[in-house]
Amino acid sequence: MLEELLEILTEAVPGVDFETETALVDDEILESLDIVTIVSEIKEAFDVEISVDDLVPENFNSVQAMLALIEARKE
Repeated sequence: MLEELLEILTEAVPGVDFETETALVDDEILESLDIVTIVSEIKEAFDVEISVDDLVPENFNSVQAMLALIEARKE
């Protein structure tokens, strides 16, 4: 799942070291349009529903946070 998520992120926003970055939203590395693209790809790839309430910086600041969100929505 991690590899697939990293592939999605790298395609959406090339040139970012997603494996080490922990403040993607807080440091404005990801913009709102990037997040919309990423959410769309995550929903399709992992067959999960991500609601408007999930669109908070804490869920998108790092790959680990995004993985946790995907896991939580798979239940």
